Amino acid sequence: MVNNYTLIQEDFDKAITRDDLYNIIDKKNIPINKVLSTIQYEKEKELLQIELVKLQQWVKKNNKRIAVIFEGRDAAGKGGNIRRFTEHLNPRSMRLVALNKPTKVEMGQWYFRRYIKHLPNPGEIVFFDRSWYNRAVVEPVMGFCSDQQYNRFMVQLPEFEHMLYEDGVIIIKFWLSITKDEQGKRFDARMDNPLKRWKFSPVDKKGQELWDVYTKYKEQMFSKTHTSFSPWTIVKTNDKHTARLECMRHVLSQVEYDGKDDSKTSLYPDPNVIMHYYRSIHKYD
Repeated sequence: MVNNYTLIQEDFDKAITRDDLYNIIDKKNIPINKVLSTIQYEKEKELLQIELVKLQQWVKKNNKRIAVIFEGRDAAGKGGNIRRFTEHLNPRSMRLVALNKPTKVEMGQWYFRRYIKHLPNPGEIVFFDRSWYNRAVVEPVMGFCSDQQYNRFMVQLPEFEHMLYEDGVIIIKFWLSITKDEQGKRFDARMDNPLKRWKFSPVDKKGQELWDVYTKYKEQMFSKTHTSFSPWTIVKTNDKHTARLECMRHVLSQVEYDGKDDSKTSLYPDPNVIMHYYRSIHKYD
């Protein structure tokens, strides 16, 4: 005997359109909100990725240079965001930069040197999964740099980014904001998943213990490096799907690329999810 919460062959035979099927599901009180939400997310993601392809073509055609920086606490979704950005882009004019810890030689060089060679070439978009901002937050929190190194870096940083701006590099800086509880849940999920366990490190665990210290350096970073020519964009990321879509919308909204007016979806980010630093009065993390 088939219960009222089950779709049977007869239901599919009756459904001529998608709406017909939805009506049958609704009458049977079958809970599919999560499925519908995922379908809507995938549809929006595809439409935005089409726009990203158009943006990349414009960048290549006009020899533009775009650097998109993803920063945030561990497990905030930096890698997941970048994967959705790059999923359908041409790898010949796009790069991902995710540097390992500096070598002994690099540690003796000017701090910015190891990043300069990874900046976008003409006609290229580069995505940074963490960047030179390691020295603004992670390194001082974890004791990986001295106070003198940190202070020198913070003085030089706005000038460094201003030089890039004057040279025509478009810099888009995201801070992916996550709550402490959500970060803890994601850490637990990583440990439970053999495919993601490699992502978890002792530094991650220490990040939870030093949450307030991390917050202090994060706020100092914003106050000294949120500038008119290189502003910070804060993204609430407890909802991964929403955060990914809104990050895409923000990047697309920053550039007047060819074919933008033909978009089949909104390119205006939700101000409740994504905002400039100065608008972020109620802190997420």
